[in-house]
Amino acid sequence: MRSIPRRYLVILAVAVVAVLLGTLAPVVLGLNGSAKDRIAAEPPPTLFPDTTVAPLGRQVDAQSAKAHTLMQQWWQGQGQDHAAHDAAFTAWLEQTLPGPPTKQQRTSEVDDVVALARTRTPAGVRASTWLETYGKKDVWKLYAHDQAEVLPGGQGGAHKQTVKDLLKLSKTVADTLGTRYQQSAPYVLHPSLRPDHAVAAGQVCPCSYPSRHAAAGAAATTYLASLDPHRIGEYRWMQSEVDYSRVYMAGHTVSDVTGGALLGDMIGEYFAVARGA
Repeated sequence: MRSIPRRYLVILAVAVVAVLLGTLAPVVLGLNGSAKDRIAAEPPPTLFPDTTVAPLGRQVDAQSAKAHTLMQQWWQGQGQDHAAHDAAFTAWLEQTLPGPPTKQQRTSEVDDVVALARTRTPAGVRASTWLETYGKKDVWKLYAHDQAEVLPGGQGGAHKQTVKDLLKLSKTVADTLGTRYQQSAPYVLHPSLRPDHAVAAGQVCPCSYPSRHAAAGAAATTYLASLDPHRIGEYRWMQSEVDYSRVYMAGHTVSDVTGGALLGDMIGEYFAVARGA
């Protein structure tokens, strides 16, 4: 039996590697690339109509004035010092954000989530799945990237880092308060609402007050809009889409979302002022 010439083996090996790279590159980019790479690898499907997300969006937008009022306490406590004091601010946030609503109100809100779940469509589930996956961090990092492209000098890198920092802080505080308040996500109370999530008997969390997605979206929107107010409508639209998807898929109630938005609005204002926007 004749052996295969070595040069052919090399060519075959190179061809196999090329095929593997062509097949796996999108997957690798999706897992380890930038937010831009990940979203390019999986562009958004058709999202929810504006009229669908608008009612919750108005409730979320209303948190901005409340957040600004609460933030006056922080700024007054700092006097003329508006520099970054992240550790102290984090502790202040954890003491200042109002707690969840009464048990009666939350029960009513969970019932609303159950009713909304009955109206789900395949298109709505696709939209929610995309928004749940990319709406916590990646869409906001991509918006920051777009802004950074037109900033002079080295400001773009610092700007993108600020967005990463505020997203990290919003997650940290939301997780801490979630553990404190122990408000079970609606699908934990009613496992049939998310058959794709395993819920054990007696399970309490994931804890849903305040919403991490809502906190991240509000923080990013407030900060990004301080730099580019002409795009605030676009930022708020995406924020409303993400927030609605969390209720649609039984991850949160309305008060979870508004509580998260209130938290995020405070964080966004802090970074806009303390980081010099």
